[in-house]
Amino acid sequence: MTTILRLESSIKGEAAVSRKLTDRIIARLTAAHPEATVISRDLSKGLSHINGAWLGAVYTPAEARDSDQQTIAATADELLDEVKAADTLVIALPVYNFGVPAHLKAWIDNIARKGESFTYTENGPIGLLTGKRAIVAFTSDGTKMGSELDHASGYLRQILGFFGITDVDFVAADQIVFGPEAAMAKAEAEIDALAA
Repeated sequence: MTTILRLESSIKGEAAVSRKLTDRIIARLTAAHPEATVISRDLSKGLSHINGAWLGAVYTPAEARDSDQQTIAATADELLDEVKAADTLVIALPVYNFGVPAHLKAWIDNIARKGESFTYTENGPIGLLTGKRAIVAFTSDGTKMGSELDHASGYLRQILGFFGITDVDFVAADQIVFGPEAAMAKAEAEIDALAA
C-alpha cells in the first residue's frame, strides 16, 4: 500500500496557490493509487523550533527521558515517523523572502537527526530515508525558480538529498505577479507530465 505525506506550509491556508497545486498533485497520485493513504500536516499551524531542550530530549534514549523530554520528543518523533512511513512526500514550498517558510524549516530541523535521517561515515554523510519520492509545489510572486534569487528550491533539494531522498520533482508556479494565468498553466502542465 502507498503512503503519501502531504506537507502544507503557506500562511494563506486554503487560498494559497501552493495548496491548489498540492491538491492537484494529490488528486493525480490517488487516481493512480486509489488504495493510497494520505497523511496531511499543515505546518503553518505551528511547530516548535529546535533548541537546547529539544536536543537533550531527542538524543536521550526514550526510556531515560523525563516527562518534559517525553513531551518535547513526542512531536519530533511523530514528524520523523511520518516521513519514515511515507513512500511519497508532497511538499508545498511558497517562497518567503527568497527562502523557505520558517515553519517548513522548523519541520526540516525536527527531522534532521543523526542516526535517524542521516549518519556520518568516514566517506561522508549518508541519508537514511532512502527509497522515497518527493514532489515539491514551488510558488512565488516574483522569484523565478532556479534563479540566483531563489534560495528555496536548491536548499530543499539539498536537504532532502542529505536525508537520502534524491527522487525529487518540482512543479513551479513562479513569478505569479507577472502573469498568474500563465504561471498556473505552466505548473498544471508540469503536474500532468508527472509520472504517477
